[in-house]
Amino acid sequence: MEAAEFEKMKRFLLLLIICRAVPLQGLTTSVSARPQVLNIGSVFTFNSHIGRVVKVAMDAAVEDINASPSVLNNTLLKIIMHDTKFNGFMSFLEPLRFMESETVAIIVPQRSTTARVVAHIATELNVPILSFTATDPAMSPLQFPFFIRTSQNDVFQMAAIADIVHFYGWREVIAIYGDDDYGQNGVAALGEKLAEKRCRISYRAALPPKPTKENITDLLVKVALSESRVIVVHASFIWGLELFDVAQNLGMMGTGYVWIATNWLSTIIDTDSPLPLDTINNIQGVIAMRLHTPNSIMKKNFVQRWHNLTHLGLNTYGLYAYDTVWLLAHAIDDFHQKGGIVSFSKNPTTSDLGGGKLHLDALKVFDRGQIFLESILQVDRIGLTGRMKFTRDRNLVNPAFDVLNVIGTGYRTIGYWYNNIGLSVTPADELDNTSFSGLKLHSVVWPGQTTKVPRGWVFPNNGRRLRIGVPKRYKFEEVVSVKTNGMISGFCVDVFIAALNLLPYAVPFELVTFGSGHDNPNNSELVRLISAGVYDAGVGDITIITERTKMADFTQPYVESGLVVVAPVWKLGSSAMAFLRPFTPQMWLIAAASFPIVGAVIWCLEHKQNDQFRGPPRRQVMTSFWFSFSTLFFSHRETTTTNLGRIVLILWLFLVLIINSSYTASLTSILTVHQLSSPIKGIETLQTNHDPIGYPKGSFVRDYLINELSIHESRLVPLVSPEEYDNALRSGPGKGGVAAIVDERAYIELFLSNICEFGIVGREFTQHGWGFAFPRNSPLAVDVSVAILQLSENGDMQRIRDKWLLRKACSLQGAELKVHRLELSSFWGLFVMCGGTCVLAVAVYTVLMIRQRPEEAEPQRG
Repeated sequence: MEAAEFEKMKRFLLLLIICRAVPLQGLTTSVSARPQVLNIGSVFTFNSHIGRVVKVAMDAAVEDINASPSVLNNTLLKIIMHDTKFNGFMSFLEPLRFMESETVAIIVPQRSTTARVVAHIATELNVPILSFTATDPAMSPLQFPFFIRTSQNDVFQMAAIADIVHFYGWREVIAIYGDDDYGQNGVAALGEKLAEKRCRISYRAALPPKPTKENITDLLVKVALSESRVIVVHASFIWGLELFDVAQNLGMMGTGYVWIATNWLSTIIDTDSPLPLDTINNIQGVIAMRLHTPNSIMKKNFVQRWHNLTHLGLNTYGLYAYDTVWLLAHAIDDFHQKGGIVSFSKNPTTSDLGGGKLHLDALKVFDRGQIFLESILQVDRIGLTGRMKFTRDRNLVNPAFDVLNVIGTGYRTIGYWYNNIGLSVTPADELDNTSFSGLKLHSVVWPGQTTKVPRGWVFPNNGRRLRIGVPKRYKFEEVVSVKTNGMISGFCVDVFIAALNLLPYAVPFELVTFGSGHDNPNNSELVRLISAGVYDAGVGDITIITERTKMADFTQPYVESGLVVVAPVWKLGSSAMAFLRPFTPQMWLIAAASFPIVGAVIWCLEHKQNDQFRGPPRRQVMTSFWFSFSTLFFSHRETTTTNLGRIVLILWLFLVLIINSSYTASLTSILTVHQLSSPIKGIETLQTNHDPIGYPKGSFVRDYLINELSIHESRLVPLVSPEEYDNALRSGPGKGGVAAIVDERAYIELFLSNICEFGIVGREFTQHGWGFAFPRNSPLAVDVSVAILQLSENGDMQRIRDKWLLRKACSLQGAELKVHRLELSSFWGLFVMCGGTCVLAVAVYTVLMIRQRPEEAEPQRG
């Protein structure tokens, strides 16, 4: 509907252009490079909040420019102002009058909607259009190359509001706006900036461009019934204050509400201050944005002069109007210095159609409009509003806003927003000289005369209770139990209710079962239904996994429950070969081989000088073996006489001492502590063999085993109840059962509470937890998370856990299979050191023997 009306308006405007055309004499008009008088057109409503101030400001700017001959070199600047008288028709009509005259630039109407249409025509005629009030962020230089915005783009104002929302921790806002280009595009920019902060607009409340009081009342009633209490008002000067009057009558200006107004409200306050008492009472506690202008000496002098010019208050649009005229003056001077000539020609497009009675050849084109446009964009000067310089995307540099809080009969500046650093309490002129304090905003007096930051949301006042989906399990009723009479209880339910009781507000809800009760429900499907709006939350054994976090928001985990492996285990009792358990077979093999090797080394080093290692070969062999094995008990009788032999023996005895002590300690532990044994050592064993694996039916465990651990689907056996767990493990792979079951620790601990034949083997190989699921961006998820932490800190969580999950276990309950056998890796350093010493000693002995033989042979030759 709006698009159709806009097309009709453009057709009507084109017809209006044609009808107003008048014949011209001659093809081109050109006076000189520097004409005596240069015309600038301006269109606005003289009696509006902006117009009353702008008219005085632009007159003052023209007066100052003409009084300074160095600016335009004696060329007289003349600004022609046309009054639109609050009439949309006149807003389109008046700019056309300038198209018939030699006007080098036009300061366009106040409204973005009007500026958009006029900018289309100006682009065709090469006439620059300037505006300090048309802040619609959708008006881009690509679409409107001859449109120049001389104030701040609304996209920066919306970024500032998004930073405020994020600073106070709010997640959702309601946007109230006029249903036109200015309102729609401004709110669209707000939505984008909020999304960058992981916030959103929950309700876009649009009003007609000229709403009645009934329209406003109907809309605010809907807003009052919504969940969010943070309301951004992107209004016009026509109906903005009336909206707050209606909100006051509806009781929406009290405690709990947050009202943020764009810069229209600060403009009214600055212009009409002091406001009537009724008006100021209606906006108490409102946060208002205002275009930031630095407190320079130039600005202070102008403010003092302003009081002599008019009784009106000076708003920021007046400052931007003054600077806009000066901007044009400097651009005109630059244009003339480059040799630019102000000349106008017929529009070649309309000239081809012929004059006729419609006089289409009256439309004039600024011949050197493109050059003049470049001169405007190249201006770089300091004005009342700060530095007037355009970026590549034609926005003014250093965008900034003041953040105001309406209090009493006026307002208080609680902070500033800068495009490069965000919120700050430091003024722009002090940023370079002050270290950043980290303080974002000063304290605020909110509606209702409270300084406590509002929560920003409430439950919708529509009488509907939250529908809480609870998975109806087939077994493990300790977790969630649904009785035949419909009563829902269990560990998860008790934790949820206890958390809600800690919230500072009441939460009306009803528990609704999900699932048939004949099978374990799919919790991923429950989360999907929450995201689809079927349920308002999910309470139960809902494991927080990546797939589900993409669909919903989860609270802080209230149970840590990673995946574990349970398998048949048996107790290692006393046996005839129990003494071999402390060492692994590899350790036994290396230790046994070391004894004869060390004996041989000692014999090699000692037998030539030590009579105890001499004699018949049989005796030498027996002596070496006896010596090496007797060192195990430190009962060897043979002595070592060589230094090399003693070194080897010392290191060997040290190694024997360590092995002997470790063996004794390990054997003592084995014989006095219960040990469990199982062929399944953990998830690694299941990955390497081909035995069937059980898993809980309907759980995420199946997809995890297939996708993450690459276990073939054919090996997986779905199980439903603890009885099926028991039967499958007892039967084993050979009788149609399973070798092990993979499930979450919480369930396995319940399963093992009365069964001693099975146990957890290996390590817990995932780190998951159970949480309550809520729709995306639900503020309740944050509050419940805080409540869960409080339950953990005050001990209530443990008491609830003991009530439902603590069971009397058999003597082996909870025991996990851990291998305590000593391995070679624990002693390889000692073995290497001892072996290296033996090799080195034999090498030194060999060298000594080789050197000794020539010395013994010399006397024989003599």
